[in-house]
This record gives sequence, C-alpha cells and structure tokens, in this order.
Amino acid sequence: MRLDIKICGLKTPEAVDHAVALGATHVGFIFFGKSPRHIEPSDAGLLADRVRGRAKIVSVSVDADNDDLDELVSMIRPDILQLHGRESPDRVLTVKAVTGLPVWKALSISEADDLKRIDAYDGIVNRFLFDAKAPKNSELPGGNGVSFDWTLLDGLSSQIDYMLSGGLTKDNVGEAIRIAKPAGIDLSSGVESSPGVKSLEMMDEFFAAVRTARVAA
Repeated sequence: MRLDIKICGLKTPEAVDHAVALGATHVGFIFFGKSPRHIEPSDAGLLADRVRGRAKIVSVSVDADNDDLDELVSMIRPDILQLHGRESPDRVLTVKAVTGLPVWKALSISEADDLKRIDAYDGIVNRFLFDAKAPKNSELPGGNGVSFDWTLLDGLSSQIDYMLSGGLTKDNVGEAIRIAKPAGIDLSSGVESSPGVKSLEMMDEFFAAVRTARVAA
C-alpha cells in the first residue's frame, strides 16, 4: 500500500533536499506569522523550485483571504492548498474556484464528536488532514507536537481519504500506521531539534522507522 509522507514547515534548502531524497512525497510550507515555521512566500518559492516535479508542493495557510492566496499561488506555484484554520465548506468551494487547485482541509480531533465535522466537507475537499486539537492557550492550530487517540478513527469509512498528523515521531509512527491505517502521514515538530529547526538526523530516523513499520504491516 502506498503511503504518502509530507514533511511540513520546511525553511532551508538542506531540509527540503533531504526530505525528498529520503522519500517524502509532499513538502509543506507554512504561511502563518505566529508559527516558528512561517516562511516568506518568495523564499518558499525558491525552495519549492528545488524539488518541483519530484514531490508535491503544499501551501499551508490559516484563514487566508483571496489576496493572500493569490500571492501564494503566484509565488510558490503549489500543487495543493492546505487550509488549516476555520474555513467553512463554502469557503473551501470558493478557494477551489478562485485558484483552480486541489484543497486539503485540516480538522482538529480530540474526541469522537469532532469527526462529525467530516460530513460537511465530504465531497468538497480533496483530502482531509486529521490533526490533534491544539492545547489550551496555544496560538498554533497545528505543529504543537501532540497527538490524539487514533482508535477514534476505527469506524471511519474507507472512502474518506486522509493524512494523519499531530505528534508523530520515530517512536510512535509505527503504532499510528498500524492503528489508523492512513493514506498518508504528515509531520513537522517530530523531526525538529527545536521549534522550526529541522534535524536531518531526525529525518533519517523517522523514515527508517516508517520503513520498519511498513515491513511489519
């Protein structure tokens, strides 16, 4: 079974190159000023060009307006837009119409009732990203290094295409894949030596853990 792997919050040529060399299928750039992983669109465009055609380019934004999205699309030429804020289903439809790009929608999960939100977006988004709900007082909708109870996804329809995110590390990714059986995994803080600083060694260890998990599956 194919497993997409997205490394998000990339900010340096070394990290982008290494992620793709290891087998990342998607690379993500975050445009949210409060995040330690925030990057300027012009810088992200240069990084995206290094791996364009070898990995899918994902632009991650939080409640961005049309002008902001226009700038991101123009400067980065992403393959996918990931919306990580409070965007409604109608907003997702507007974004798809305005940009002509596939849209992923992140949903924050902490309990079974949170999965009820899927219905409103099903058939509208191209893929879901299930992330752990941010800790109280956190200003970041994602990248907080926390996970949720993956068994909540047990009864999810096999027709729901999603990536699993939230607190994934080399130590728990095998269990996450075994329990949730996602089509893809997304991580950022799990391969960082400090907030916003990607570690090439931690990337090596993470991808090795993924390979081990897939052999055991």
